[in-house]
Amino acid sequence: MPKSTSPSKKVVFFFPSFASSEATAPLGVLAVATPLIRAGYQITLIDSTITPDYKKRVLQEVRDAVCLGISLVTGPMIRETVEIARAVKEWNPDFPIILGGWHPSLLPDQTLQADCVDYIVRGQGEDALLELVQHLETKAAPDLIPGIGFKRGGKLILTPERPLKPLVDMPPKAYHIADFDAYERGCGKRWAMYTSSLACPFNCAYCTNAGVYGRKWNALPPEQFVEETVDLTRRYRLEMLWVVDDNFMVDLDRARGIAEGLVRAGSQFKWSIQATTNMVARLTPEDLKLMRRAGLHQICQGVDSGSPKILQLMNKTFQDFDQIYESAARCLAADIRPSFNIIFAFPGEGPKERRETVSFMMDVCRRFPGAEFWTNIFTPYPGSPIFQKCAELGIEPPKSLEGWADFFPRYTQLPWLKGRDHEELQVTRDYLRIAFDRIPIATDTRGPITRIVQKSISLPARWRLDHDVYRYPVEIWLNNKLKKRMASSKPAVDAKRLANTPAEAAC
Repeated sequence: MPKSTSPSKKVVFFFPSFASSEATAPLGVLAVATPLIRAGYQITLIDSTITPDYKKRVLQEVRDAVCLGISLVTGPMIRETVEIARAVKEWNPDFPIILGGWHPSLLPDQTLQADCVDYIVRGQGEDALLELVQHLETKAAPDLIPGIGFKRGGKLILTPERPLKPLVDMPPKAYHIADFDAYERGCGKRWAMYTSSLACPFNCAYCTNAGVYGRKWNALPPEQFVEETVDLTRRYRLEMLWVVDDNFMVDLDRARGIAEGLVRAGSQFKWSIQATTNMVARLTPEDLKLMRRAGLHQICQGVDSGSPKILQLMNKTFQDFDQIYESAARCLAADIRPSFNIIFAFPGEGPKERRETVSFMMDVCRRFPGAEFWTNIFTPYPGSPIFQKCAELGIEPPKSLEGWADFFPRYTQLPWLKGRDHEELQVTRDYLRIAFDRIPIATDTRGPITRIVQKSISLPARWRLDHDVYRYPVEIWLNNKLKKRMASSKPAVDAKRLANTPAEAAC
């Protein structure tokens, strides 16, 4: 394969697989692409989730490009990142490779130490990446570009941090470079992610938000939200938006203004948000009904534990269980699905606290049919407050970029969660998935027989959860058999599965 020698105005982005059949356009890449496009650069986006033989395609596209950019978060995305970066370096050791996103922002030195990485962009990358690409094109030194890192003479150089810009001052994202037809073929629905605010005023012990945004919440005004989302959904025929704000409900007047604006605009799309339970509990039934008329159909909330002790350790003193029950009741009364997240095995959790959490989940789902829970195993991610306590917790963080590929909640074995304990928790999580319906983003492709069988095994699953009986998990075996019979396009993007865990099911 010949090396490129001619000048170019082309930038290639590679996005490694993160989601499965629910994948959609990578928001981070769409954000940094706009300034480049305005400056006259041609953008090529290759998403491995929807691109057959993505490695070959990347190697073809970089031949006449200025550089390759990769956006990633901590976890299995790193595996494909390293695979592609090394393949490009094998073709041309001098070709510039730039990494951006949450992982390089939180661990800049270690990321830059990788032999296949030349530059990193930290934090908001819109301005930094444009300046860096322009310097690469002219072969000028990048020392005065804030918010990046690079190597020189074997040394790592990190330039000063670039001040965060208010979201209202950032350019619109380049949704037009996304292949929504391809994502729809994989997912069964046309949907996209959208950001209307950044950061969260709270400081939960497990959250990485403060490591990037410093808890400085800022948001778009209601008028801009309405104008952009209505245009976006109509232009690309999107039926749903996932509003990925860390805490959408910080400003209730803004939330009400958005809902009122969408109703006036006659919007037709559904949208989902994330918010803390204490914020949702402030909404009146009338507020929620208004938001439902505006298309809101799901509110995802971080409950995180059913144990008061663990909530204290998580620094979630702003949340109480009355708020959670009130939130579930009010959401369902307004025909909005309440979705709750749980983190198992947080430091300090023992059998008693775990039992409290499972019992709490069962109680909520029984009292409020339609409520759903999603579970994770605690992972001390870089940038979170508790990450600083890794040594005293007995956790040894990976020492290289590649090592973080397996650092993923579903597969984490913690010093206090190993062997049989780990296996039993995984089985518990599998039974929680079976016991109550969870509604994914992707189109439900189950046939009527599969639905009936899965409904029938939900009852014994609930009995097992009530009584802590997990031996001979025949229901999980049957559920896995049903899944294998279903046509599924889910790629194998997850980290290596835990050995000797017979009853593990896909999240």
